Amino acid sequence: MGEVVYVSKVRIERLRGPLRRATLPAEERPVFFSTHGAINAHYGFPEEGLEPHAATLDYVVAAAGG
Repeated sequence: MGEVVYVSKVRIERLRGPLRRATLPAEERPVFFSTHGAINAHYGFPEEGLEPHAATLDYVVAAAGG
């Protein structure tokens, strides 16, 4: 096995409900994750009172497509 060339240092904080704040390398500002639309409906989260943000699933799909 080769030598480790990179270790990603990420910090994730749960703010409330499904809302998370992530500090990522090379990003000046935090990235927010939460739920929206059909994901809220699936988990029974109300649409009102939640800040809609991309879900972690959205980021995984974007990263795979990139």
